[in-house]
Amino acid sequence: MRDIFDVSGRRSATGAPLCGRVAVVTGAARGVGEALARRLSDAGMLVALLGREEETLRRAAASLPNPSICVEADVTDHTALEGAARQVENALGPASVVVANAGIAAGGPFIHTATDLWQRVVDVNLVGSANTARAFLPQLAHTRGYFLQIASTAAFGAAPMMSAYCASKAGAESFAQALRGEVEPDGITVGIAYLHWTGTDMIAGIDEHPVLQALRRHQPRFARRVHSPAQVADWLATGITERTHHIYAPPWLRWCQPLRPLFPAVVARITRRELRKRSRAELAADVEVLGAGGRADWNSYRSARP
Repeated sequence: MRDIFDVSGRRSATGAPLCGRVAVVTGAARGVGEALARRLSDAGMLVALLGREEETLRRAAASLPNPSICVEADVTDHTALEGAARQVENALGPASVVVANAGIAAGGPFIHTATDLWQRVVDVNLVGSANTARAFLPQLAHTRGYFLQIASTAAFGAAPMMSAYCASKAGAESFAQALRGEVEPDGITVGIAYLHWTGTDMIAGIDEHPVLQALRRHQPRFARRVHSPAQVADWLATGITERTHHIYAPPWLRWCQPLRPLFPAVVARITRRELRKRSRAELAADVEVLGAGGRADWNSYRSARP
């Protein structure tokens, strides 16, 4: 689907189809979310940055070239997101673009991962995306807008030691596919973005993660490349402008779609060899939340619990 934005959702004849419209990006404090907020602001959009790290969000919002706001909100809290949606509409106007980007990851054996940590990953990545859609769909119906679900190649082939992340990203992809058919009659387009190795703090310790390291080592050289958040944001912004159903970052990922039935067996074969090299005690010690953003969310969640 290659329609270009204008105020009614039809093809735009202008050279700046996003200019003056409102975008909402969750997980916007750092990484891809922050880079995409900047890229959309550069394109003339009014951007609302949503996330858990209020001070980091404020700094990111203050550095954008166009008017923006930041809202501290937990995407797993539906009431908080409803309030955020009202705040965005009152401050900037109804959203034309909503990007469900918020996500965290935890690595380690399923049996040794705390139940609440495993649940938290699924809640942020999957339930949080659904909550984001629920809160902003009325605005997107008004603007005939675009909802973008950030997925991952983790949905292509589930990796051991990453069960919550892979399950949640596969679920988020399925959610977006189901939602697409429901909201098309309202003029809303739903896109899914597939991200590969991206240079965020989530993969900063990849060399210490046995499964991720093995998977990357066995990929072709071009597939091992780590792309900067700014480059990924450029690909995402192009897809948003064109209202595409699928965005691939990097673009060559589109050719992997027909091969997806093969990936689970390939991933299992590679990781099986790697896991056999390590003792159960070593694997149990690898349970951790990946990245500064994930740790900030996890620490905030734990501190808020009674």
